[in-house]
Amino acid sequence: MLERSHLTIVRAIHECGSVTAAAERLCLTQSALSHSMKKLEQQLGTALWQREGRGLRLTQAGRYLLSVAQRVLPQLEQAQAQLQQFAQGVRGNLRIGMECHPCYQWLLKVVAPYLAAWPGVDVDVKQKFQFGGLTALQDYEIDVLVTPDPIPQPGLVFEPVFDYEQVLVVPTGHPLAALEHVEPEHVAREVLITYPVPTDRLDVYTRFLLPAGRLPRQHKTIETTDIMLQMVASGRGVAALPRWLVLEYAQRLAVQPVRLGPRGVAKHIHLGVRQEDVSSDYVAAFIALARTRDA
Repeated sequence: MLERSHLTIVRAIHECGSVTAAAERLCLTQSALSHSMKKLEQQLGTALWQREGRGLRLTQAGRYLLSVAQRVLPQLEQAQAQLQQFAQGVRGNLRIGMECHPCYQWLLKVVAPYLAAWPGVDVDVKQKFQFGGLTALQDYEIDVLVTPDPIPQPGLVFEPVFDYEQVLVVPTGHPLAALEHVEPEHVAREVLITYPVPTDRLDVYTRFLLPAGRLPRQHKTIETTDIMLQMVASGRGVAALPRWLVLEYAQRLAVQPVRLGPRGVAKHIHLGVRQEDVSSDYVAAFIALARTRDA
């Protein structure tokens, strides 16, 4: 019978790169681990590893078992941690992944009152999942995904929490600042500053420039919102950001929003969760609170 310990061995050897290092991680002697490996192969009736010099290479069966381990073990570990928290009187740990660069400021408005209302729940924000959080949610590495671009998947639920408008940010006094809205040809003359993500994830490209067959004169990328808007304020380019965020910065920087096209570009922020977690009271409470905190 395949057991959790077997999956742990396969994952540890893969991640550590050697039997010696894996044995240390698992608090086993090298001989004990080697014996367990051989016993597992005998039990399964197939080889999982092949020796290559001093190293090991997974066979086809080994690669399959590794994929099972990488999928199943995080779920088991999450379940164990959750049950331990329940046993200790703690409700849980809410791990939030971000797929929306400028949404961090909005999230802070949700987290502060949430922590006050749920003292038994810890919150952890994992920004490393920006623009790659769907897999993390499915693999139990996060519990909530903040995204403007939900992709329906079996077992996942996406709840809309607030709407916003994507706008062009220009320096105060820029010729485009006097317009009620800009057209793609206006932006085609400018240096466009965006976050460092593929253009197929940028609405200013997919919903504004590319349908009109236009591209900016130059495209620069900057990781942080503060620096991006300071660059815009200093006349180094224009950017596309949520209107609510631009208005917050406009109070201290010489920037202002201009509508993209006559109808604007409407967007919606969603919270993605696993179907099985929707009924969890502290997850449901976070979603409900998020709906009351417009940016």
